[in-house]
Amino acid sequence: MKNILSSLVVILILSTFACKQKDKPAPPPVKKEEVKIVIPNFNSDSAYHFIEQQVVFGPRVPNTDAHRQCADYLKEKMELFADEVTFQSTKVRAFDGTVLNIKNIIASFQPEKKARILLAAHWDSRPFADHDPDNSLHRTPIDGANDGASGVGILIEVARLLKETPSQVGIDIIFFDGEDYGPPQDAQNARDNDAWGLGSQYWAKNPHKSGYSARFGIVLDMVGAANARFPIEGYSKYYAPDIARKVWNKAHQLGYNDYFLFDDGGFINDDHLYVNKIRRIPTIDIIHLDIASSNGSFFEHWHTISDNMDVIDKFTLEVVGKTVIKVVYEEP
Repeated sequence: MKNILSSLVVILILSTFACKQKDKPAPPPVKKEEVKIVIPNFNSDSAYHFIEQQVVFGPRVPNTDAHRQCADYLKEKMELFADEVTFQSTKVRAFDGTVLNIKNIIASFQPEKKARILLAAHWDSRPFADHDPDNSLHRTPIDGANDGASGVGILIEVARLLKETPSQVGIDIIFFDGEDYGPPQDAQNARDNDAWGLGSQYWAKNPHKSGYSARFGIVLDMVGAANARFPIEGYSKYYAPDIARKVWNKAHQLGYNDYFLFDDGGFINDDHLYVNKIRRIPTIDIIHLDIASSNGSFFEHWHTISDNMDVIDKFTLEVVGKTVIKVVYEEP
């Protein structure tokens, strides 16, 4: 009998507790906080300074002291900002048989992340001013403030921002060497196409990490002159049309319609070609193309001795830099 009464008491207590639990209102659902995307402010003065620092060394032609000194500067600068820096040194043969000592500099941010974006520019400068109006200067090396240093300067500033404000995806910044050591204009022929982009060809076959890949890539070349025009380059549209559309749309959202044009540009043999063909990463080229130029289809001072700091425009640096930053930080 005692056992029966004890059981009834326990059941009554449990029933009362269950009823109280049932009557208790459910807690309100936990509201998930939205991830706010912070896009840091690109500083064009800083990018300009980084361009100037490269040009101070003189023409960055492989096998020269200026080239070696600038390589050390770029490596040290990126080591201040990046999580990992790889100094990829090798020898390649130029169009004329010259053995060139080249150095690709790769800076990685958040290397543990699988989702990655590749940003690149070439840091060497042209050994020949073969488009200069003065024929006597056609074998003179150029400063390459716009053709080379401008893209690198923008990407050093991007690196500085990535250090302060990490992006949602991992970023690899590559400074390719040996891009501009193709034959002079008066000695070129169709067979010389692969005489350009020597550093990117090497890296595409021998990436800094085995099996390296990225969602997409962006190459910057000649991105610092005043009133620059960036139509969609041909290989970019062929290999990476969706990426080109994405980047150009971001530029238009920022109001840079007069710079980033949805017009078709020509097919340019630049570093992005080998990243696409060999590494198979969909990569675009933001490059100044101007059919109205008196100097081929590129900007007015292309491959002349007047490609110096006088041609660099801070607003153009801002246009390109802010576009790249928007693409990087809005990538989920």
